[in-house]
Amino acid sequence: MINGSTILFYLLAALTLCCGILSISTRQIFRAAIYLLFSLIGVAGLYFWLAYEFIAAVQIVVYVGGIVVLIIFSIFLTQQAGEKLPKQRLDRKIWATLAAFCGFALTLLQVVQHEFPPVIPQAPVTVRGIGEKMLSTGAGGYALPFEIISMLLLAAMVGCIVIALRSKPETK
Repeated sequence: MINGSTILFYLLAALTLCCGILSISTRQIFRAAIYLLFSLIGVAGLYFWLAYEFIAAVQIVVYVGGIVVLIIFSIFLTQQAGEKLPKQRLDRKIWATLAAFCGFALTLLQVVQHEFPPVIPQAPVTVRGIGEKMLSTGAGGYALPFEIISMLLLAAMVGCIVIALRSKPETK
């Protein structure tokens, strides 16, 4: 039976997939960044649909508000917003398609082979509980992954600065 929840899920999934495909298939770099933005918003919408409001908010703040804005900022700093990306060679397209297919097949194989346990209702997760887990250095704590992600964001910022400071090739 089709209900509003099912329709909403398929709309969000279609938004995420279509924008993801458009992001990798367009030759204009600024449009690719905007399609990536909408794809990540679709993922956040799926988190909201699953009632994971905190993770959806983190998705929007970190990825949409941080990474994509950083990408768009570096595009504008390099003054290549209107330029088209070079057309890729056929062998690269074939290897990329093969890699995507292998990743999809591996994921599908893992989902089919995994036996999912029945869902047991648990106490609701609070933001305080998430914060204590993120700052905990003991078993089950997320302090190390949190620091690794902060270094990843720092590397992305340094990369944007390097791209922005790179000198333009001289024209003849």
